[in-house]
Amino acid sequence: MKGRDIIMTGAFARSFPHTPWRGARLLLLGAGLIATSGCVSFGAKPPAQLLAIAPQNVVPAGQTLSGSTDASLFVDLPATPREIATTRVAVRAGPTSYAYVKDAAWIDSPARQFQALLGETIRARLGRLVLDPGQFLARRGQVLEGTLVDFGIDAASRTAVVTYDATLMAPDGQSVTRQRFTASVPVAKIDSMSVAPAIDRAANEVAVAVSDWIRAQGPGSPSAP
Repeated sequence: MKGRDIIMTGAFARSFPHTPWRGARLLLLGAGLIATSGCVSFGAKPPAQLLAIAPQNVVPAGQTLSGSTDASLFVDLPATPREIATTRVAVRAGPTSYAYVKDAAWIDSPARQFQALLGETIRARLGRLVLDPGQFLARRGQVLEGTLVDFGIDAASRTAVVTYDATLMAPDGQSVTRQRFTASVPVAKIDSMSVAPAIDRAANEVAVAVSDWIRAQGPGSPSAP
């Protein structure tokens, strides 16, 4: 084809005006793409295990709860320190150092998983109308908020540890009670297959203790222990 070059790429062909530098540049570009194709990675490698916790106390299907927001309990998303504000499974390696379990990740953040577990446990055990503050503009009932201090593995004692600093506020906002809850469960091996069941059990123990504590306070009127 006079004055033009045909450059074939796979099953496609396009014609370009014939210039010495254009043909050379396209050939070099193609060679560069071929050379780097083995180094390109789209997205991070998925972990071998996606882990989750699940409530042991579950609301039965078909159960209906209703009432005013004044009589409801709002369960806030707990605050978390930076070492567990991640989907990686935290391992306390020492007093001031952390590592993470290889080839394992939470399916959601520890804070969101624990919030859901707390809400389900309280609703199942106490029959309370439990609401997520994120779904309402105003909070007029009791409010449970706090900090998820620990949610992972302690390497020195080989235990799963869940610790929650709970704060229960009365509907009028004038009365506040605070208490720390913690549970530890032995873990045979610190690997992706062993850590989730132990953390799950510890989290459920804490959730049950929190629900019993809320029951003892009485609806809408927390008092000092």
